[in-house]
Amino acid sequence: MAKKFHHITRMCVSCRDKQSQSELLRLRCSEGSLERYVGVGRTFYLCASCLKDEKKLTRSLMRQCKSGDKDKLMNKLKEIITDDR
Repeated sequence: MAKKFHHITRMCVSCRDKQSQSELLRLRCSEGSLERYVGVGRTFYLCASCLKDEKKLTRSLMRQCKSGDKDKLMNKLKEIITDDR
């Protein structure tokens, strides 16, 4: 009998859709600043479809980072995405 492999699922904070952890972008907020996950601290996940919808994305980032500076958050997210690819 074949083994069943457990796939870790996580939820996107923007659309609340559950997906495999490997398909989501993992980020964290540190003192109101957005950064890529480095192994320490509370994190959250964003899916690829939400990364395309700027209105939902902005609202979710402001809520997660407890920051009102949406331009700073969006610029930092664009830097993270371009460095990742």
